[in-house]
Amino acid sequence: MSEVDAIRNVIQAYFDAMFESDPGKVQAVFHPGAKITGYGRNESLKEMDVSTFADLVSAQQPSARAKGEPPVLETLSIEVAGNTAVARVRNDYRGLTYLDTLSFIKVEGRWRIYNKLFHIEGKANP
Repeated sequence: MSEVDAIRNVIQAYFDAMFESDPGKVQAVFHPGAKITGYGRNESLKEMDVSTFADLVSAQQPSARAKGEPPVLETLSIEVAGNTAVARVRNDYRGLTYLDTLSFIKVEGRWRIYNKLFHIEGKANP
């Protein structure tokens, strides 16, 4: 499997974690030292560690999957440089469309998200 394909698999697992409201999957795709940062609905700066983000994802009940929402995930770009990479993805979550910049690090042969910067583009299309 190519490095890009391996990163695509992590991106899909990241999306599945949110779509299924699964905190265990959040913990699996993020490096323990990762940070999640961006501007929330009220345009205030949000900064979270992985545990806080996993709790936020877990609190979304029922999950988008359980509600029958269509999955919306688009990988816009992936750039690999040695054991680091950056991807831009667009996804719908909690009624909003997000543009995420995900940085990755390969540790012990496994790609994990090291940081997530998020930007809300607007309301998701119904």
